[in-house]
Amino acid sequence: MNKFKALPLSGAFQINLPNFSDDRGSFVKIFTEPDFLDKHIDFEVRESYYSFSKKNVIRGMHFQMPPNEHSKIVCCPQGAILDVLLDLRKSSATFGHWYSAVLSADNHQALFIPEGFAHGFKSLSDNAMTLYLVSSAYEPSADTGILYNSFGLDWELEHPIVSQRDLSFPSLSLWESPF
Repeated sequence: MNKFKALPLSGAFQINLPNFSDDRGSFVKIFTEPDFLDKHIDFEVRESYYSFSKKNVIRGMHFQMPPNEHSKIVCCPQGAILDVLLDLRKSSATFGHWYSAVLSADNHQALFIPEGFAHGFKSLSDNAMTLYLVSSAYEPSADTGILYNSFGLDWELEHPIVSQRDLSFPSLSLWESPF
């Protein structure tokens, strides 16, 4: 059974994933629909993907614009990442607030990120794998982001590895939320 812990950002949760280990290896269950429905989260997987990142890579802060917005479940089955969510819902009491947590192969945790949030992460290890379960399909015309260093988080890196695309995103203070 997935164990949910509400985060300070309304609608977001940390999930302790059920995991089992023995002399053969390990097994981790990422998604069980009844557990989500018990928390009144109607989440349907429309797309799933993963990335591998070198240490000190920052990816983010990504989201899709309405009507293609999505919620996500994110976990790190290999290595470790500092996962970050940013509330972009202008009617939310926590608009512009962020939350971060270490997700790793060792701690078996995931984050549920609702619609209206930007998401990103910093890789804490080489070859860190980030796995995403997403509630909508990728729509290139709706895909965008917020500049990773524009909302007050100290990423604790002097020379992060960031894509040109991610560096081109507007700062939070210059962006108008449709959420």
